[in-house]
Amino acid sequence: MVVAASVVVAVGTAAGMISALDDEAASDEARPEVTYSPRLQDLPVSPPPSSASPSPSASPSPTKKKTSPKPTPKKSTRAPSTAAVSTQLYRHPQSQVLDWVRANAGDSRHGVIQSRIAAQPAAVWFADFTPDNITARVRAVTSGGAAQGRTPVVVAYTIPDRDCGGASQGGAPSLAAYDDWIDRFAAGLGSGSVIVILEPDSIAQAECLSSGERAARFASLARAGRVLKAANPNARVYYDAGHSGWHAPGKQAGWLRQAGAASAASSDGIFSNVSNFHTTAAEVAYARQVLAALGGPASLGAVIDTSRNGNGAPADGEWCDPDGRALGRTPTLSTGEARIDGYLWVKLPGESDGCKGTPGTFSASYAYELASS
Repeated sequence: MVVAASVVVAVGTAAGMISALDDEAASDEARPEVTYSPRLQDLPVSPPPSSASPSPSASPSPTKKKTSPKPTPKKSTRAPSTAAVSTQLYRHPQSQVLDWVRANAGDSRHGVIQSRIAAQPAAVWFADFTPDNITARVRAVTSGGAAQGRTPVVVAYTIPDRDCGGASQGGAPSLAAYDDWIDRFAAGLGSGSVIVILEPDSIAQAECLSSGERAARFASLARAGRVLKAANPNARVYYDAGHSGWHAPGKQAGWLRQAGAASAASSDGIFSNVSNFHTTAAEVAYARQVLAALGGPASLGAVIDTSRNGNGAPADGEWCDPDGRALGRTPTLSTGEARIDGYLWVKLPGESDGCKGTPGTFSASYAYELASS
């Protein structure tokens, strides 16, 4: 099926997810059962030239990609947010790449993978429907960020009919169950600075749903945003805008509006390029077009996944671990770009889409290829 999607490959209980209890945590706090994130340590402001590129999402990109001219940097005129957001991103100390680094000190690829991937802050995914412990698992991440005075990035990824039955199928059994899961997820957000990436592909890939199903999903997403922001006023919630090679900005904005993304009560803006490979310049231009079409308060912004987009998207539209890709820009919340709130590594480089390894698991050869391109 040729789709302009960004299908996020997530394996709920595979090796890419943390499942054990954290021996160092309190008894009611489990280690997050999510895609691992890199080690905490100070990072340079920008990566070396060889590793400058954004992150892709584990979902198919279109056979025809749109290109956008590189926007001229300009000063932001946005109204300041009321949320106290740290400008430093949190690096969660548990990840598949860190497991590899710790176990393979003698490997010739060790230094490159450790310094260029494992040392960077990345998102922590919550991709399995486990309502009984989701609050403690989210709290384990957000409390870690708060202790460091840094901003964690968490991904909520359990919407029903996730990925329309594709490689990342799964999620909650119903929207009612999802609403309850979101309530429990929100209860773990704490009161510190945190970024929530709300349901990758849930809006851009909604065309597979009937009009009634789509309306119900969008209503649930709008509710989710309100619940998350009410639980923690310092949480910043971003909605799915797909990527620059998928839907036209006006079409995507129309769906985003229905899902609550134009309301300050539920949204801080949009995210794009999750698990995909489109260039940062193209995504910046696209995000601004979507925001302009979306309307809403001037405070709405965008975050862009720059984890694997250093060389842009393949000309043939291949989305599954394509050759010749490279790391993107270092994660930061200081972009210098109007209405662009951050460059994030949402998809952890080296975790396979399913072609260079089992979906969602770390491949050292793939990671080294990305880091050394």
